[in-house]
Amino acid sequence: MAQLLELVASKGSIRAAAAQMNMSYRKAWLLIQDIQKTFNGAVVEAVAGGAAGGGTKLTALGEEILGLYHALGRRAQDAGENELARLAAMVQADAPHRRKGRGGKR
Repeated sequence: MAQLLELVASKGSIRAAAAQMNMSYRKAWLLIQDIQKTFNGAVVEAVAGGAAGGGTKLTALGEEILGLYHALGRRAQDAGENELARLAAMVQADAPHRRKGRGGKR
């Protein structure tokens, strides 16, 4: 859902955002409606036409939700930085790569 909001903000269109994510406009619109119900307010608004033909932009609520989501992600990354560094230091330089998938022989 965060990716959808980011793409609406950058592309100025729900349709273009949905296409970038390989989803239908209807599915994107339903996701946006779910977000709006969850946060009890509009997260997108229509922009009047003109030469560019109009479009969609995030509301202040949509921008705040996206900002808080990114802030939370940064804090989580910072919180685990020491542990990730310790794990990385434990990895053997010549460790064999794992096979992909579960169906192959072992």
